[in-house]
Amino acid sequence: MTTPHLYNPLEITDLKDWGTIPTMLEGESKVSGVVLHKGPEGQSECGIWVCTPGKWFCHVTSDEFCHFLEGSSTYVHENGEVIEIKPDTAAFFPKDWKGTCTVHETIKKVYMIR
Repeated sequence: MTTPHLYNPLEITDLKDWGTIPTMLEGESKVSGVVLHKGPEGQSECGIWVCTPGKWFCHVTSDEFCHFLEGSSTYVHENGEVIEIKPDTAAFFPKDWKGTCTVHETIKKVYMIR
């Protein structure tokens, strides 16, 4: 049995540079984060993700639940559905969700993918 870990995502400062978003449409969003847990055989993962302003094409390759802590952004599904993100927004993106993401103000989120 594993012991649960407690994290305060607002106090985590040891973020790693994860580079820039490769599918940029406008600007140059830089991404950083830290993986807090990776499940057996990489089947699941949770962590903290930070992204600076810009606009890019987004393709979600695994189910992802997010709780946004800081910043603002707009996700637009390829069918036109709009999701406005602000602090304390929780969102679920199903596998194969496709659209664009525009980060207006640097966002920080806690995520869980599987």
